[in-house]
Amino acid sequence: MNNKRNKSLNKKKIMDFESKIISRQIGDILYASGYTIGTAESCTGGRISEAIIAIPGSSDYYKGGVVAYTDEVKEKILGVSHKTLEEKTAVSEEVAREMVLGTINTIGVDFAIASTGFAGPGGGTPENPVGTIWLAYGNKDDIRTHKLTEDYGRDINLAIATNKAIRLMLEFLNDMDIKTE
Repeated sequence: MNNKRNKSLNKKKIMDFESKIISRQIGDILYASGYTIGTAESCTGGRISEAIIAIPGSSDYYKGGVVAYTDEVKEKILGVSHKTLEEKTAVSEEVAREMVLGTINTIGVDFAIASTGFAGPGGGTPENPVGTIWLAYGNKDDIRTHKLTEDYGRDINLAIATNKAIRLMLEFLNDMDIKTE
């Protein structure tokens, strides 16, 4: 049991370290181009923001984030449609997309990352079991999504979601081939 726990802790530490490296790369692109980024996080509860701000100078490109843990905050702060939340539930691709748009509009950023899901150990449903996490990222013209579906336990689920979200954002920025000033 202790060996399994140690392996999980080591995996989390490696992902946390990797997330900082990726965040540095995102920061380099955004700083050099003058673009900005924000976050909207439900299940990750600020972990994506934490990875971004771990880099000195991030205030030059990171404007802020919203921890939208409840549907009420998703609606009132981010402008997620009540109808979408009712019809699709908070753990859906559609809500993740609306969270990105809400962040772009509310915070006034060029790019955004969002997360919504069931990190565990409870909260899952037959349609969306624990470990189901939707990530969305992009800009107002191009929002992409990714669905995580494996359950490795809460801490690892959150570390994987954080790492994957910033990795996908870096790929998005690289795909855009942003020209620096």
